[in-house]
Formats: sequence, structure tokens, C-alpha cells
Amino acid sequence: MDNIYKEAIKIKDFLIDIRRNFHMNPELGTEEYNTHDKICEILESLNIEYKRNVADTGVVGIIRGKNKGKTIALRADMDALPIIEKNEVEYKSKIDGKMHACGHDAHMSILLGASKILAQMKDQLNGNIKLIFQPAEETVGGAERMIKEGVMEDPKVDAIFGLHMAPEIPVGKVALKYDKMNASSDTLNIEIRGESTHGAYPHSGVDSIVIASQVINSLQTIVSRNVSPLDSAVVSIGQINGGSAHNIIANSVKMRGTLRTLSPDTRKMALEKIKDIVEDIPKTLKGEGRFIREEGYMALINDNDMVKLVKKNADKLLGEKNVIIIDRPSLGVEDFAYFLENTDGVFFRLGCRNEKKGIVHDGHHDKFDIDEEALPIGVALQVINVLEFLK
Repeated sequence: MDNIYKEAIKIKDFLIDIRRNFHMNPELGTEEYNTHDKICEILESLNIEYKRNVADTGVVGIIRGKNKGKTIALRADMDALPIIEKNEVEYKSKIDGKMHACGHDAHMSILLGASKILAQMKDQLNGNIKLIFQPAEETVGGAERMIKEGVMEDPKVDAIFGLHMAPEIPVGKVALKYDKMNASSDTLNIEIRGESTHGAYPHSGVDSIVIASQVINSLQTIVSRNVSPLDSAVVSIGQINGGSAHNIIANSVKMRGTLRTLSPDTRKMALEKIKDIVEDIPKTLKGEGRFIREEGYMALINDNDMVKLVKKNADKLLGEKNVIIIDRPSLGVEDFAYFLENTDGVFFRLGCRNEKKGIVHDGHHDKFDIDEEALPIGVALQVINVLEFLK
């Protein structure tokens, strides 16, 4: 492990240069064309076999070991966010209104660094390594598209590792979560229909705003009265639009919200309850309700044996005091979940916070940044994870 970490330190400048290049040239989900070309260019310089244009802008590299064995995958997401960067650094985004504010630039740099070290060891590898550069994690979800295009096959992936920069955790530490780590998500589209009339004569119409208020209040009982206190779920309505004037009863109200759950059973139950509430309550008030669900990401559930493997490696690399076990899942989403639906794997968090350097802002903040000392740590840990698994 000491030797691998030393190798990662040796390529620190390589890692920083790549990360800053990506940071200065951010691209949004499904638009990562220059990022795609840059990744291909670096893989080619490392003599690593790769496939272009997977799910349009994704890239898949492969390092084939000399000895037959299992295939393990490492994943990095590629897309940036529609945010104007406020950091005054030499590597500030050159693209107005776009910024790597979630660490995906670092994820790609770490994967390329791990690829560089592992490619030099391919004659010693007891198996293969797939290098998955995934587009559109922040938007439409590139993981599911890549899977449908066969990224987990030929050769079949036996396990996968993914990481995410963690601005809440000091650099030099990692955080692991057993079992459920991130929630599933669904977008809720609701329309309530009534009948318009003059506000002075409400009895002549059907007030869709009053009905909508009853629906919203009832939606809040789904979690409080149907979900176990030991489970977690959220139903939130974030948008509501209806009416055309202050003295006219609105004939239509449209609402949009989100459902977050950790359990597939809870997700199914909550969606059924939402449908019942939206359709049944308006009927009792002489209105009509319509519910359309936009399915989002599924819950991210780590394989506990894989978590143990990473913990063992991180304990040896960083020391047990620098390995944090997360006790509660997040209701945020992450489409790495689709890879975990298809094979064993683990997703973990890599500390990048440094208060002395002023690196303290959360992801999706216009001043988000990372302590680049995290880059060789991420590389070393991913390389060790691969080698230990292939044993």
C-alpha cells in the first residue's frame, strides 16, 4: 500500500493538470463532447484500449490483465452544472454560466490517474478493469443508458467501485455507508381541475385552489401516517400555479413536487397513496385530479461485503481514525445506483475540505472547490480496491 500511495504521489502534478483542465472547460450533461475527446486523448497516451461515444458522450476504457479472472469497474461522472463560478483562482471556469461545482472534474482525474498506474501493472493483474466515464449524472442520468448499451458486459462486470468528493469531510479522510446510502426520486406532476366563476359567487363554480390545498395537506400524511419512523421518506410540493385574477375562482391548478424514498416497498406504497389522494379528494369536492409520475433514480444500496473491503483498505492506507462510518442515509440521489442494481459494488465519499485554505463550500455552491491533496489519495485507494478485489 505504501508503494501504491508513493506512485500516486508521483503523478500528483499529472492529476492536478487534468483536473484543472476539466475545471476550466466544464460541459453540462449530454453536452460533454470536448470532455469526451480529452478523456480519449489521455487514454490513448496511456496505451489503454477504449470505446468512444457510449451513450453519446461517455467513454469506456479497458485494461486487460495477463491472467484470466474477474472484471472490476471504476466509474467517474463527467458533467458540470449551470452555475456561474465565483472562485477567483487560476483554473476558474472559462465557460460563462457553467461550473464543475460537484467535483466531477476530480472524479475524472482520479479515474485517469488510477488508470495510469493500473495500466503499468497489467501483466500482474488477475483479471480486467473497466474504466467507465459516465455522462449526465446531474441531469437525465447516464448510468442507465450506458448499461442498456452493454457497458456491464463483454466482459461481464463482477463488481464496481465509485467515489464522490465530500466537502463536508476533511481531506485525508473517507466516509463509508453500509447498505442504503442514497434515496430514490420521483417527480410529481399534479393537476386539479374545477370550474371557473366570479369570486363573489363561489357557489356557482368549483374552486380548484381550495381543492389543491386539501390535496397538499393530505399528501403530508403519507409520510407521517404511513411510513415507519424507522424508515425515511419525503413528499414535497415545490411549485404551484393557478388562477388568472384575484376575483375569479380558478378552474385549474398545476403543482410539481418530489418524492424521495429509501425502500422500494415504501416507494411503491407512497406512489399509490399519492395517486389515490390526487384522484379521490377532488371527486368529493366536485372537481377532478390527475397525477403523472416522472420516474427518477432508484435508491443507492451498497453491498456490505464490498463496504468491508474498502474499509479494510482505507484503514490500512489512511489509519482507522480517518475512516468514517456514516450512520444515516442521504435523501439526495445518485445514479451510480443503477450500476449497483446490476452487480456488487460500493460508493463512498472522499474528503476534500480544508478550512485553512478556505475550501469549505458545499457541492452546487458557486464557490465550491476541493483540496487537490485528495486526488492522489483517491487514486491510491481505488487502485488498492481493484488489486484486493482481484485477489
